[in-house]
Amino acid sequence: MTALSPPATLGERVGALLGRNIVYLAFLIILVVFAIILSDRGFLTVGNLTTIVRQTAPITVMAVGLTFTLSAGEIDLSIGSTVALSATMGAIALRDYGLAAGIVGGLAVGVVMGLVNGLVTVRLRVPSFLVTLGTLGIGQGLARKVTDLQAVPVQDATFTSWFGSGSVGPISSLLIWTAAAVVVGHVFLKHTRFGRHTLATGGAPRAAAYVGIRTGRIRVAVLVISAMTAALAGLLYAGRLHGARYTLGEADLLTVIAAVVVGGTHLFGGRGTVIGALFGSLILGMLNNGLILMGLDVSDQMIARGAIIVLAVALSLREPKRI
Repeated sequence: MTALSPPATLGERVGALLGRNIVYLAFLIILVVFAIILSDRGFLTVGNLTTIVRQTAPITVMAVGLTFTLSAGEIDLSIGSTVALSATMGAIALRDYGLAAGIVGGLAVGVVMGLVNGLVTVRLRVPSFLVTLGTLGIGQGLARKVTDLQAVPVQDATFTSWFGSGSVGPISSLLIWTAAAVVVGHVFLKHTRFGRHTLATGGAPRAAAYVGIRTGRIRVAVLVISAMTAALAGLLYAGRLHGARYTLGEADLLTVIAAVVVGGTHLFGGRGTVIGALFGSLILGMLNNGLILMGLDVSDQMIARGAIIVLAVALSLREPKRI
């Protein structure tokens, strides 16, 4: 006879519940704490909350793509350089050839970077960590070379309206892009065969291959998705800032990884949540905004942000005990 597991204690049940919902609890706690501490500095005003969403839009878009990559057991370290290269190439094409060329040119950078990352990883069997570390340097170098270390202005009003400073009625275009990325990503990861195959590839690659899942194609696809969302983020930066620089995206990699992992996606594959990545991105955006409103200098902001991120990631990586 199979021995029955002892009934879970109240503490174990609470721990399991918190393990599944830690990102939402953290979001609520940080929101309430900042609302109380910064009640006289406008933290909860519609304008400030809208600013947080607008500022986190590129991070959220990239977090959606990286959720697929991590869920499949891969990683993409080149997203920051993809942002810079797509923004600069898109801005140059926009300036020289018009709106359609600018959009296609920027997104094409993502397709190429993703295919290079995926094909080298799968065909040559090089770990994606090393492949994307290499393309990180290539992307940064190309962004510097094509711009000659100069900013590329974006003066097309239609482009900036669609990708940054515009709105549809009262709704910012950045909010629309964020919502679209999250909805599409959530549906594909949780409600399609591709999403199930992605999670299976990351959780048990040998078993997935044994039952007929083409894990190589999945791994290439998720790296293309990651690069494509980074390219879109580059266009969003260029539209919001009315220009592109080779430095765009340089500091985004760790922020995006933190947002995804804090949101509940497993670093080593097999578990992912796009909705969690959204909340992870918003948490980091609130921290950045709140610490600035508190008047902390840059060094104190970095220390406080880093400590909170380490704590959140440690909690999110805890495997709740099955009950």
